[in-house]
Amino acid sequence: MNSQDNCIFCKIVAGQIPSRKVYEDDEMMAFHDIHPKAPVHFLLIPKSHVDSLADCGPGEQAVLAKMMLKVPELARVAGCGNGFRTVINTGPDGGQEVYHLHLHVLGGPRNQWKVPLP
Repeated sequence: MNSQDNCIFCKIVAGQIPSRKVYEDDEMMAFHDIHPKAPVHFLLIPKSHVDSLADCGPGEQAVLAKMMLKVPELARVAGCGNGFRTVINTGPDGGQEVYHLHLHVLGGPRNQWKVPLP
């Protein structure tokens, strides 16, 4: 749906658009959401472009595993000692707005969240 050339997250990875970084390594990057829905709300993305979780294959297996294992560490550092929520919106019916795979991490006191929980 999105090409790497006009992908806002690819531009953030390239340093063309500023972000408030939470974490970065050779394969992934985490940064604060510009429209937070909770006291803690950051995104974790692979640096390599893939449109959505539905477009992942065996080539993304290692980075997906690494991302999932990094989430608890980043959430703890961000102050989510009492728990956190992870969300991956996939496709238009899944609520995806930016077509570069990204994982939302939300936390903090639930009574301060701006999004209802199931």
